[in-house]
Amino acid sequence: MREIILIQVSGNDRPGLTAAFTAILGRYQVNVLDIGQAVIHDTLSLGILVEVPPEGEASPLLKDLLFEAHKRNISVRFRPIDEDRYEEWVAGQGKDRHIITLLSRKITAEQLAEVTTVVADNGLNIDSMTRLSGRVRLEGELENPDTRACVEISVRGEPRDAAAMRAAFLSIANERNLDIAFQRDSAFRRNRRLVVFDMDSTLIRSEVIDELAAEAGVGEQVAAITERAMRGELDFNESFRSRVALLKGLDEGALERVRDRLELTEGAQRLIPTLKALGYRTAILSGGFTWFGEWLKRTLNIDYVYANELEIEDGKVTGRVVGQIVNGERKAELLKQIAKQENINLEQVIAVGDGANDLPMLGAAGLGIAFRAKPLVKKNAEQSISTLGLDGILYLIGVRDKDQAELLN
Repeated sequence: MREIILIQVSGNDRPGLTAAFTAILGRYQVNVLDIGQAVIHDTLSLGILVEVPPEGEASPLLKDLLFEAHKRNISVRFRPIDEDRYEEWVAGQGKDRHIITLLSRKITAEQLAEVTTVVADNGLNIDSMTRLSGRVRLEGELENPDTRACVEISVRGEPRDAAAMRAAFLSIANERNLDIAFQRDSAFRRNRRLVVFDMDSTLIRSEVIDELAAEAGVGEQVAAITERAMRGELDFNESFRSRVALLKGLDEGALERVRDRLELTEGAQRLIPTLKALGYRTAILSGGFTWFGEWLKRTLNIDYVYANELEIEDGKVTGRVVGQIVNGERKAELLKQIAKQENINLEQVIAVGDGANDLPMLGAAGLGIAFRAKPLVKKNAEQSISTLGLDGILYLIGVRDKDQAELLN
């Protein structure tokens, strides 16, 4: 009679353990139905599901495995698996899989407990948990602003109530200073090819038009209009023209002064080179100005830039914009245009932005990410990142810290 046995090996890891146990299995000519191994801080956990052929006998095999475990001072356990239960497991492997990514400066047990409780409440089974971030140093870790922590959880099945589950994740994220991404694990998720970014308050820390307004002495008036537009309270085109009109007469040299004090967003200088090393195409789709977009394109080696052309005559800003305004709908159109030009499926596109005018392009992309966004945008976007820098995007596509190090060296 055929026997199916789950073998579980655990103990201090050292070279040759897996080889020793699989060599014993080989002598008995068993079939390996499934295998998984993990090492956490030099502690091995190895699971092997084997089928002992009908002509074979399990007892001598188990005896030899026990002897080997005793010799190496590790633990081995055996569990017989019913054939019907095994067939149920085989049938279940066709279920949909999802990836839950946790991002923060530090992952705590409390955060994990709340997230995994939501997972269990929705009938999802956890298949694996993997740390994508590098190991965190204990001393001074909280003082290091560059500290990043990420855990990726692979789950199987469909949530009982996807909307309620997402709402629960959002609540945990807000209360526990944690970002939680929930994505279907598909071939597209593992093969993104294009990333498009908003510019102001996304790739750079500032809103350029506010900086120009400060140079022109109309900062308060422009900032008030900008804030209302970003919250989605004003039509973008109308508000944009109103703000640009207030810049009339500004000296062209003010643009250079603003550029010289602009700061890149945390993680941008790690993210873009890594994406380029992986073969991604990149684009800036901005409601800001091409003058600054072109500078950023050169600085970060971006492939495309589309923004608004600020009219300048005789060294002075006229207060007008040349050509079609790049608003929310235009951003979505440009995203699709670039994807078509590059022969890239929309499911392979990532869009990143922070304002209400970014929502159309976030919705058009296979992966839309609200980055340090306003509450309205964060609520309506598929995914969001608020706790880490832009390089947190790499975790959402499964890139580990050590992968980044290899790519950038």
